[in-house]
Parts: sequence; C-alpha cells; structure tokens
Amino acid sequence: MPYQIWNRRYTGSKYKLSEWISDLIAKNCEGNSFCDLFAGTAIISKQMIDNVDEIYINDFLYSNEVIYKAFFEQSDFDYKKLNDLKKEFSKIQPTEIPENYVSINFGNKFFSYNDALCIGFIREQIENNNDLNKKEKNILLASLLYSLDRAANTVGHYDAYIKGKMISDAFVFDLITPYNFENKKVHISRLDANELAKKISCDIVYIDPPYNSRQYSRFYHILENITKWKKPELFGTARKPKAENMSEYCRNSATKTFEELINSLNCKYIVVSYNNTYNSKSSSSKNKITLDDIRSILESRGSVSIFEKDHQYFNAGKTELPNHKELVFITKVGGQND
Repeated sequence: MPYQIWNRRYTGSKYKLSEWISDLIAKNCEGNSFCDLFAGTAIISKQMIDNVDEIYINDFLYSNEVIYKAFFEQSDFDYKKLNDLKKEFSKIQPTEIPENYVSINFGNKFFSYNDALCIGFIREQIENNNDLNKKEKNILLASLLYSLDRAANTVGHYDAYIKGKMISDAFVFDLITPYNFENKKVHISRLDANELAKKISCDIVYIDPPYNSRQYSRFYHILENITKWKKPELFGTARKPKAENMSEYCRNSATKTFEELINSLNCKYIVVSYNNTYNSKSSSSKNKITLDDIRSILESRGSVSIFEKDHQYFNAGKTELPNHKELVFITKVGGQND
C-alpha cells in the first residue's frame, strides 16, 4: 500500500496531535504564509498547506529534505516509470545479490541479512540510474526510506538495534504518494533554523525544536547514511559515522539559541510546541529549555496564549513520562499581555 507522509516512526512525531495543532493555528492566527522551521515528519506542513498560499518546510536532516521534496515539490515525474521500477525491485532475489555496504554494516543488526542485501542493492540501482530526473530520484529514495523503516529491527530510531532476537525478512519496497497542490509556493530547505529565520518574512511560524539532548542526526544516522550514500567508515555497535550536523538545541546553550531564534523572527504569529519532559528521570530525555523560559522569551515578543492536551509522547525508548502533556504557545507578535 503506498505510503503517506505520516507512515513512519519518528521520535517526537506530531501525527496524533496534528489536527489539534492545525485547528489551534486556524482559530488563533491569520495569514497566507506558513513556515515549519523544524519540520520533522512534516505532518504539520501537510495539515497547513491547504490553508495558505506559501509554505516554507525546513529541517537540518538530509533524509528529511529528500522526503519533503518527494512529497511536496511540484515538478514533473513519470509514475509508470517508477511503478515499473517498483515491480523490478519486488523480483529481487537476495541469493543473487553480492554483499554490499548495507549488508556488511547493518545486516543481522538493524535488518535481516537478506533485507540489508536488498536495501543496499536498490540504493545502488537508484544512484546509478541516469534515466531519472531529480523528482523521480527523490520519490524513489523517500520510498526506500519508508520501506526500510517498516523492516528495521529497532524501537523507532537507529541509536541502537534490538538484540537477542531472530530477525525475520520483512522488507517490501513500496512507493510513497506525492502530493499535488495548485497555486502554492512551496520552499524546501535544509538549513539551520536560526539562519533561515533571519532570511524570511512569514505570517505564521511554527517551531518544534528538539528539546532534549538526543541528537536527531545520530538517532537517524542510517537514514542519513543511505540518503547521502557516501559510504563513510562506521564505528561502534550501532555502526555510526563520525558525528556531524549536531543541533545546538540539544546542548546546554539551547535556551540562548532559542531566544536568538525568537528575536530574529519577522512574522505576525509564533506558534511553539512544547512537551513537559523537563523532569524526566532519563537525563537524555530532560528538556534543555524550561516552560518558564519559553513563556518569558515569547512574552518579550507579544501576547501569549497557552493551550495544553494530554498526550502519550512517542520517545521510542523506555523512559516513563507520566502525566505527559503537550503544550502549544501562540504568540501574537506586538500584542499586549494581560
């Protein structure tokens, strides 16, 4: 069955909250342009795009940029060509495939050995197919990422794999379903959010940064590696490359970085998602920015309304988060606080 944009596991995903958040924005904000600075799964962008004329979708992961371009970018592609390739990929026999980068590094760890063989083979086929335009290549890459996520021997991220269990063959390649929008200006970028904020003017800006110390470039290193396909040397049990693309929002400087971001925004409304994991027992799950810091920084820009909802946070680990709530701050820039 073809994949929709929300059909993947992603730490902090807003899928189950997306209707609530988009309804809050619709009822409390006005404007024709929307920016999703830390887009993640881009489910909020998907919810908002029908309500605006112009949208900015940004994230600092390479894999997410490819996924956004595959789903949202409005350019031509040949669906029959892609479907024919899907049929070819479905006929692949692992016994006929030589060892490759994925099977050597991730086989019998994150995937069954046969699945890893197929994933590596398909990735190489996509890379070497000169008959694909950029849109078609992005669709195939995104489809591969969604398909391998379904087969991964993980709890939803790639910081570690599940040990001590038999890994069954589960990989099936299927295509994503690209979206078709008329008369929409769609801007897709892979930039530091603080830098992008200085470059754009937008009516509504949605902000959902990584609040704890868990670096997404490390959590999703396999997706990054397979997307870039540079085949770097890998290290450790989790077979990670050297650290790169690390977020300041996961460091002790997060509050200062957030304040700089808020102060640089040129917009009418600032919408911030926040979850109350600040007092989590797990040090890696503890928020680097407190609720009081968020409120104080936002109030310096305008009038702030706070909305909350009970929510079982998907952290993909064993950390218990009792009485967890999702909070949304909506700031009307230039407005007066009561």
